[in-house]
Amino acid sequence: MTKVLVATDKPFAAIAVKGIREVVEGAGYELALLEKYTDKSQLLDAVKDANAVIIRSDIIDAPVLDAAKDLKIVVRAGAGYDNVDLAAATAHNVCVMNTPGQNSNAVAELVFGMLVYAVRNFYNGTSGTELMGKKLGILAYGNVGRNVARIAKGFGMDVYAYDAFCPAEVIEKDGVKAVASTADLFKTCQIVSLHIPATAETKGSINFELMNSMPKGAIVVNTARKEVIDEAGLAKMMEERPDFKYITDIKPAIDTDLAAKYPDRYFGTPKKMGAQTAEANINAGIAAAKQIVDFLQNGNEKFRVNR
Repeated sequence: MTKVLVATDKPFAAIAVKGIREVVEGAGYELALLEKYTDKSQLLDAVKDANAVIIRSDIIDAPVLDAAKDLKIVVRAGAGYDNVDLAAATAHNVCVMNTPGQNSNAVAELVFGMLVYAVRNFYNGTSGTELMGKKLGILAYGNVGRNVARIAKGFGMDVYAYDAFCPAEVIEKDGVKAVASTADLFKTCQIVSLHIPATAETKGSINFELMNSMPKGAIVVNTARKEVIDEAGLAKMMEERPDFKYITDIKPAIDTDLAAKYPDRYFGTPKKMGAQTAEANINAGIAAAKQIVDFLQNGNEKFRVNR
């Protein structure tokens, strides 16, 4: 019998697992769970007879793929997939997919939860500012970016965006002002929300020069990937621009230092929180299960991210 493994060191909510089970078993497949595992050897053992795997932030690399002799597909329940070695998966003839859009509203709402917290000075009792009328820049206008734009309009913000892969007319059609470059976005906007993936081109790309070009009272909110930040540049920015705030749900390596030095200008969540809602959990998990069934039964590769 075809076996679908859910391998999650941070488990799905029980209701999401129930939904995944209904989809998988409804297709006549077996569902296996590996949750809260503490050692990679447990994952290596669990994948040995799996035909399909659903993961969250779990790492699928060459050793895992070597161990998974019968594996045909891995689906990352979420948008980012930098925890999967795509080249190794392709070499093993394994299809890798993500579930774009399923976590988007959850991440976008977190952006504004943290932004309100930041502009109100982390609720320290002092007078803060409002988001209404402020210029918000969205770097990457994908599923999350579009939800951020939608919510920002409700706050009465002036919304700008840049995406190298999204035509300006698509951005403008949503009532968002398109700019010509990342540099233009940072120069124009007091607040910039990052939604770029961690790639060879983007890693370390958010540097001191970019951040320092922002207007007075600048805020950068990062719910994307910590690797896109040049941490030396961030440290310099925090030191040299006392008007600058950095808020994130992916702690930088220098988190402890920033939290100690700048408790009134820096905030990092205890762990990555973007997709940590019941709704996103359910949506992404069930979407992953449906994509696996569709792939195994019909060969549908719509959300494939490796070739």
